[in-house]
Amino acid sequence: MNVAEFPNRLKEKTETFGEAGKWNNKTMLQQIVDFSMGAWLLCVILLPIGIWFRWRKLSMLLGLGFTAAATLLLIQPKLEMPVAGATKMDWNPRTFWYEPWGASIVHRGIDIFGKTGQGVIAPTDLMILYTGEIPVGGKIVLGMDRSLRVHYFAHLSRITTSRGAIAFSGEKIAELGRTGNAINKPPHLHYSLLSTIPQPWEMSTETLGYLKAFYLNPIERLN
Repeated sequence: MNVAEFPNRLKEKTETFGEAGKWNNKTMLQQIVDFSMGAWLLCVILLPIGIWFRWRKLSMLLGLGFTAAATLLLIQPKLEMPVAGATKMDWNPRTFWYEPWGASIVHRGIDIFGKTGQGVIAPTDLMILYTGEIPVGGKIVLGMDRSLRVHYFAHLSRITTSRGAIAFSGEKIAELGRTGNAINKPPHLHYSLLSTIPQPWEMSTETLGYLKAFYLNPIERLN
């Protein structure tokens, strides 16, 4: 698969609904969680093996990787409101991890309500990983910040950035809307924050609470 085919292949693997309204494939964010969990488990397994067999170079590289990851985790930047002009009155603080939430079981983000066309801005400096349209999220943008956190913006009416671009904090990247499965709902931004570095202390005994090691509560991190 060449680089030019990557966006289409990625789009093919995102969420779709079957005739009965069930998931046919994993969502894009679920695939990122699976990849991150697998990569970290591999590191946890290989590190003691490397030390046992005196694979010093491998052990050193893994140790440096863990150190770098921990450093990135500690310097996570605070986030600005991702909808221009929105306040804390524009979302329900209890919507994160609310259940039941359809096929997703729990709501893995927050919904920030506003007017169609209202600016959606980068809450921190981002590298744009993907822009496009999927059945459930409608028009979406995926971006990654310097702490390797993935920011997911969904139900957009228009996208004003492009894949590979660098969006600085406060820069407009899209406009709020109600695309995807929000077509019959008030205009809003669905915003999710995903850590590619596991944060096991965030896990809980709630339904799917183990996934909170990856899905972070944006409300706790917004200025």
